[in-house]
Amino acid sequence: MNVRSSDSYDALLVLSFGGPEGHEEVRPFLENVTRGRGIPPERLDEVAVHYHHFGGVSPINELNREIIANVERELANRGMDLPVYFGNRNWVPFGNEAADLMAADGVKNALVLATSAWGGFSGCKQYQEDIQGMVAHLGAQDKEITFTKLRQFYDHPRFISQMAQSVRESFEKMPAELRAEARLVFTAHSIPLAADKASGTPEDGSLYSQQVREASELIAQAAGIEDFDLVWQSRSGSPSIPWLEPDIVDHAVELNENGQKAIVVCPVGFISDHMEVIWDLDSELMEEAQKRNMVVERVATVGPSPEFAAMVADLIEEVELKRTIEKLGKLPARGCTVNGVPCAEGCCTAAKRPTSRVNPNAESVPAAN
Repeated sequence: MNVRSSDSYDALLVLSFGGPEGHEEVRPFLENVTRGRGIPPERLDEVAVHYHHFGGVSPINELNREIIANVERELANRGMDLPVYFGNRNWVPFGNEAADLMAADGVKNALVLATSAWGGFSGCKQYQEDIQGMVAHLGAQDKEITFTKLRQFYDHPRFISQMAQSVRESFEKMPAELRAEARLVFTAHSIPLAADKASGTPEDGSLYSQQVREASELIAQAAGIEDFDLVWQSRSGSPSIPWLEPDIVDHAVELNENGQKAIVVCPVGFISDHMEVIWDLDSELMEEAQKRNMVVERVATVGPSPEFAAMVADLIEEVELKRTIEKLGKLPARGCTVNGVPCAEGCCTAAKRPTSRVNPNAESVPAAN
């Protein structure tokens, strides 16, 4: 059966950050990410090492293709006839390329899933700007598609339940003698404090860090865990600029020096195993933990799960079938916009990031997904 509404949508665009898929693509990709921001070449060389360590391949594109395949299956199971397209901000397939393909296929009214659960400039508003760019690109060719961006989903019941299940599974993997004492630590992408303050409206401010904390609280509660820590990672920029702290590795060291032998690390801020996850957590954190004989279990990210695909279908039905918004938290879940127009007065005011905010290693929310 075809489940459609009177103001039916005819496509879904998955819009993400992008990443290289070979050694020769690494430097051009990083130059795209940092163009016009005054990043010195030696900094790009430092970050390029991370990608070359993994064969010059970022996992982000393949992980997004996996998400798309899962979403396509879920939509088919629900009888929703909605083709899914894929576009990126910084590498192929670019958003404009996806827009061209959609226009050639006759798409007129598309939904957009940004691969970010959060508020803030890089996690939300920059995707709105990407959409505005696609609209302008098509307009220059006398073509038109209406793009409706789906809302932030940081507290969606399916997002929370899947993360909680993964947390429980990680505790089960702990050696039996360490399981009871293992500390749960949530981590997300750090941003400058000024950027965090500007991530919501003047009334609610610091929306990004508030959303991350509320999501962590909801996940811990659903997993049956009373106490946890929230830390940050992937900081980049001038040391003189204050960022969200503490850093995940610094925090792990401090815990260990105070007698902690085991931690369960939940990358709540990341939808999939992006470069920050496999480098900052699976490489740098694990290396430090091994030096200290500290046991670390890293929680699986939510993106590849069928539950995440079901959540995406739920978000589509919220818009298309006017379903009640499903959310567990008390904070705003904004970001549902048409053609990238602002979703709230004064929200995400810091639209232009100074050099100190740029993280050329970023593929995820929010200094980049």
